Amino acid sequence: MRVGIMGGTFDPVHVGHLRTAEEAYEELGLEQVMFIPSSDPPHKPGLVVLEFEHRWRMLQLAIAGNPRFVLSDIERRMPGKSYTVNTLRALRKEFPDRELFFLVGLDAFLEIDTWFRFVEIFRLARIAVLRRPGYGESDLEQVLSRKVFDGYRKDPETGAFVHPEMLPVHYLGNAPLEVSSTRIRQLAAEGRSIRYLVPPEVMGYINEKKLYVNAGGIEERRCQTR
Repeated sequence: MRVGIMGGTFDPVHVGHLRTAEEAYEELGLEQVMFIPSSDPPHKPGLVVLEFEHRWRMLQLAIAGNPRFVLSDIERRMPGKSYTVNTLRALRKEFPDRELFFLVGLDAFLEIDTWFRFVEIFRLARIAVLRRPGYGESDLEQVLSRKVFDGYRKDPETGAFVHPEMLPVHYLGNAPLEVSSTRIRQLAAEGRSIRYLVPPEVMGYINEKKLYVNAGGIEERRCQTR
């Protein structure tokens, strides 16, 4: 089974996440896309992150009715910070018969050499790099050659970047939507509409629970550093 892995804080999940996952599902011939909300995100130091339970519930509402999408609490069940390499190790152990495709935005991929034990990630899963506004394939190639491993070459038949020792890296043709969780939180804090940026069920949950908003704007919560 070919499974796409989409991790993140999802604070909140939005239509960009969902559309990207749908396009990756089709382009890579996946049988499933697994959404994994971070429990203790190491790349969010100093930033406020909504409690896991709220982010989990919003994801449940967002993917309900789509049999292609599933939700995993694996990072919630793992101790310590939510490092990608540890999550992928755990998934390989839990699902040894599945072929994993780790979905990551090109903007984040540019800094993959700063990730914890990043080299091992290229051995645990195929990496599917998602297009982002303002970036292109040449940026991906520079990361591979300068920050990762000199030896990745583009396969003219498949279009993937292949290496004799590492798993392939794919550059997807998804539409690079300019939707961000940061912007959605800002709009919610200002009392402005977030309609069409998040699924209706998620918008209803945010309004019902009064998430992100208090008398002073964005609600201050203890940051979960990653």
